[in-house]
Amino acid sequence: MDTDLYQRTERTRLRRLPERAAYDRATVHAILDEGFLCHVGFVAGGQPYAIPTGYARVGETIYLHGSTGSRLGLRPGMDVCVTVTLLDGLVLARSAFHHSMNYRSVMVLGRTRAVPDPEEQDAALRALVEHIVPGRAEEVRGADGRELAATAVLALPLAEVSAKVRTGPPKDDDPDYDLPIWAGVLPLALTPGDPVPDPVLDPSIPPPDHVATWARPPGPGSRAS
Repeated sequence: MDTDLYQRTERTRLRRLPERAAYDRATVHAILDEGFLCHVGFVAGGQPYAIPTGYARVGETIYLHGSTGSRLGLRPGMDVCVTVTLLDGLVLARSAFHHSMNYRSVMVLGRTRAVPDPEEQDAALRALVEHIVPGRAEEVRGADGRELAATAVLALPLAEVSAKVRTGPPKDDDPDYDLPIWAGVLPLALTPGDPVPDPVLDPSIPPPDHVATWARPPGPGSRAS
């Protein structure tokens, strides 16, 4: 077995446009590490839900968090589908049918497990902060006992995983290439604005470097595959 690849399963095998599939760890990890918002799909009481939340990858585990008092919350032992999508560009074709998007996405299927060990729980919560804003966990106050009691920390193994990637220009039907219509890619990227201080913040406290210089790695944009 190739340890650099996730094993394909019947649930992760791409059937439509399989050439866009990726199962290598390098691609999956890069997408998960660049994104910081995922959508978690699950069924509760016979009703399907999909909720957005933050996450962090540590090795071959994704950590999620929720509220222990929430009626609709993530809990241990739930079968979930976690998806992360990075949008890199709008693909504008000559025909309406062939418009598309350049994107990189990951889907993880599995069952959540509780994180009762205090050391793993602390490491997971720090990772959730650090993943979003590197350097932040060292500066802020950590969670106290009351906050920890209200927080459900869950782990999801990276076992049943697939990635899907689209790059490059539009792909029109051959006759449409002669149409006098502009076609191409409009690249998109996540760009931070200027930090806005809390209205009650002491004005003598400047934004720390990890805030003032925050940036996500640039996506591939319009680069062809």
